[in-house]
Amino acid sequence: MPTVEIAVTDPQGARAARTAGAHRLELCVALEVGGLTPSPGLVERVVAAAGPVGVHVLLRARPGDFVHDEDDLAAVLRDGRLALAAGAAGLVVGPLRPDGRFDTAALQSFRELAGSAQLTAHRGFDVHPDVEGNVETLVAAGVDRILTSGGAASAHDGTDRLARAVAAAAGRLTVMAGGGVVPDRVPELVAVTGVSDVHLSARRLTLPDTGFGARYAVDPDLVRAAVRA
Repeated sequence: MPTVEIAVTDPQGARAARTAGAHRLELCVALEVGGLTPSPGLVERVVAAAGPVGVHVLLRARPGDFVHDEDDLAAVLRDGRLALAAGAAGLVVGPLRPDGRFDTAALQSFRELAGSAQLTAHRGFDVHPDVEGNVETLVAAGVDRILTSGGAASAHDGTDRLARAVAAAAGRLTVMAGGGVVPDRVPELVAVTGVSDVHLSARRLTLPDTGFGARYAVDPDLVRAAVRA
């Protein structure tokens, strides 16, 4: 049975996902730009709302690429300390060099910061096509999990690279499929790729954009469908 991780942006989403059976949560804000770091106050509220379900906090200072300059790194390291102090079970990171490879020095800083908490590499993994080389870099850095769509807009279209990542990892870290995951297609995705975890937002529109941004909510029925699948 795969582990189902739900992306949430607020305490209400955390409660809905927990009640519907989610196994793990990723917390971020601004999903419309791929996610940014939540505030310390939001981390505290979501950790409280999640109860026993672990909350993994995205560390990403700004939209755009995943290349960290000195200010970006200092900011997210500070955010990571605050998130862990607020009860986060893990950190989600993806520092890259300009060539699309992982920044190994920054990864080491994140690993040291996380300590016994889990460390997930996000979809920055998909920027460079060297799946096997990326996996080896992350294994060497002590990363626990990779979130990847297989380099495609949807994980259902990136199954070849997902399967390659699973083979390269060889059980040394977890490969989690994320990006456009459809609950009813989870069994097929797991069977074809061998991934053990799936990640989805499972959200529905609750307030259209009237000039200040749309609002979404976690749909418990979609979470339940993914867990059942």
